[in-house]
Amino acid sequence: MRTYILRRLAISVPILLGLTLVTFFLTKLMPGDFVDGLMPTTAIVNFSPEQLEAMRESYGLNKPAYVQYLIWLRELAKGNLGQSLASGAPVRDEILQRLPATLQLTATSLLFGILLGAGLGILAAVKQYSWIDQLLTLLGFFWISTPGFVFAIGAIFLLSLKLPLFPTSGITNYGEEASILTRLHHMILPAVVLGLGSVASFMRYARSSLLDVIRQDYITVARAKGLAERAVLLGHALRNALIPLITIISLDIPFLIGGTVIIEHIFAWPGMGTYSLAAIFSRDYPVIMGVNFMVALIVLASNLLADITYALVDPRIRYE
Repeated sequence: MRTYILRRLAISVPILLGLTLVTFFLTKLMPGDFVDGLMPTTAIVNFSPEQLEAMRESYGLNKPAYVQYLIWLRELAKGNLGQSLASGAPVRDEILQRLPATLQLTATSLLFGILLGAGLGILAAVKQYSWIDQLLTLLGFFWISTPGFVFAIGAIFLLSLKLPLFPTSGITNYGEEASILTRLHHMILPAVVLGLGSVASFMRYARSSLLDVIRQDYITVARAKGLAERAVLLGHALRNALIPLITIISLDIPFLIGGTVIIEHIFAWPGMGTYSLAAIFSRDYPVIMGVNFMVALIVLASNLLADITYALVDPRIRYE
């Protein structure tokens, strides 16, 4: 196992470099640059081309793209992610300030999706072809096909404005200290909205996987021995049925992190989503690079964790 983990970590290095390279040059294809973003369209005629070029030189934007990328790599090798062009603060520090809020939101929505999705999937498999199964199937298609921002706007309208059960935005009440209970109260609505798509995916995969398992011969033998149906499902079928879900969970994490960009913006959640969206609007290249690098690290770590979990759940799996 240790050799496998070390090998995966070694492979992750060129993957990260490739991702940063693609991200950097795709970012450079965006129209305009940070200086253009600073200049209002009505006031850009007040600056001469020489003045604009001097501003680009002060930010280091006049260098060739490959030189800027090599400079960024040099700073990355020192443990730095550069400085934000907008605030002048180190990108690493700003990311570390916002990362806990995003991880809390993502982890909560993932837990919500796993518990509710797997539970509904098991129920649909046990009640196969019943009205419950058909209703859950219909709801699953509805959840998957509806964009997250539609759920977000609808949830704010119904549960915040019409029924004032949850706050509309923010991580805490204005002027109050961010206690644990306050954070949880503010996090429920965005976490549920973000996790609804995961609920549908986990439900469908849990149903399909459990139906495949309960048709196996060893399940028939367990029933023939006189075991209770609950013991057969929970003790024999469920553990093997959950193995495919590990892959789906690891693949769902990047989509959840990507979904935080819109959800955090709608709910004014002070995480990496709102931070990266503001950087895209202002063309703050160091921030965009830093956020994408951090997201890539999280995705690679989640995939490695999924592989390790395989061996823990299924003793037949061994990594040599």
